Amino acid sequence: MLSGLGGVQAQQPAGPGASKAPPAAQVQKSEPALAPPGAATAPPPSWQQGRSAEQAKSPLHPIAPHLTGRPASELPINKLKVPPGFKVEVWVDGLPEARSLALGDNGTVFVSNRNLTDVYAIVDRGGKREVKKILKGLKAPNGLAFSKGTLYVAERGRITRLDGIESRLDNPPEPKVVIDNLDPTQQPGHFWKFLALGPDGKLYFNIGAPGNIVMPNYMQASINRVDPNTGVMETFVLGVRNSVGFDWHPKTKELWFTNHARDWVSDDMPNDTLHRAARKGMHFGYPFCHQGDFLDPEFGKGRSCKEFDPPAAKLGAHIAPLGMRFYTGKMFPAEYRDNIFVAMHGSWNRSVKQGYNVTRVIVDAKGNTKMEPFLEGFLTDPKADPPMWGRPVDVLVMRDGALLVSDDYNGIIYRISYTK
Repeated sequence: MLSGLGGVQAQQPAGPGASKAPPAAQVQKSEPALAPPGAATAPPPSWQQGRSAEQAKSPLHPIAPHLTGRPASELPINKLKVPPGFKVEVWVDGLPEARSLALGDNGTVFVSNRNLTDVYAIVDRGGKREVKKILKGLKAPNGLAFSKGTLYVAERGRITRLDGIESRLDNPPEPKVVIDNLDPTQQPGHFWKFLALGPDGKLYFNIGAPGNIVMPNYMQASINRVDPNTGVMETFVLGVRNSVGFDWHPKTKELWFTNHARDWVSDDMPNDTLHRAARKGMHFGYPFCHQGDFLDPEFGKGRSCKEFDPPAAKLGAHIAPLGMRFYTGKMFPAEYRDNIFVAMHGSWNRSVKQGYNVTRVIVDAKGNTKMEPFLEGFLTDPKADPPMWGRPVDVLVMRDGALLVSDDYNGIIYRISYTK
């Protein structure tokens, strides 16, 4: 059992010092072993796919998280910055690879993994957070959603449900399958799923592209929805390389989502994007067109970006936007109402890194957007490896109006509050 700040200290081994890259990141940088003469060579990892000959020796690589969870006492929490009147503090630490967040009817916060196999529940008992592991042994259980007493969990190949979970945290019920066979090819890239319940009562989830820049099959590079009562699935939109965050506008009920553009073009191209899906059947360009106006050097030949639906906003190149939520609370000033908070996980496929923050996106009545930083301080040296000490993944609006932010690199959840 783990505990948040204000309670018993987390019973987890401390990770390595903040200045050192985790062992997994070091493994990703290592050269592959030479194959025996005549032996078939293994394909490169999916994140290397799409590199040019000139980029083959690039030192750029994905940044792996510390998988043990780290105590906040080891980290420069005082470097974090929020606008005047706001306060950021550690809500829970030592929670391995904290990823997606979901809020239960009784105030339980559910937290997922991606590289690991577990799902956690956090219960606030008078200012002391108690953390319980409620599921284990799952396959990339990144996606979580909660509705009417039921927790839904999206693994790489299936979505399951746990009914009445909040009254059974110490003895969880057996998961019931909503839909299975979502990863029939065991695709090598972007197999993890984000999950959210739409205003139509259906569960929405992504199926990412199986590599950096490839032609997807009919299921991939899409956002889909499934009726949780019948298990019947349908494709909602296509041309989405990898979305790991979406939400619905509180007034228009339209789906908005983040999307990761392809890698290995250049430091500044293409942009990651924010999209509005006003209707079923829209196509947002992948693999033919990126950021609404940039034809892919390979798959864009003979195509036009005009045939695809453009993004609502360009967010920056390789900035890795993940979780996003419209702010529907009442704690923050009125001008924050219905704004979007986006967790920028931060770049790896760029020589000078950027991101590693939470960004506020202001959306006007016509759908125009304006961006400004909200939570900063994780990025320490844009040219270092690693360039940061923390990586935001998801955001969650609590019932009191505070905003939670997960950080999978350290296994920490932060709480942002506001007082006049």
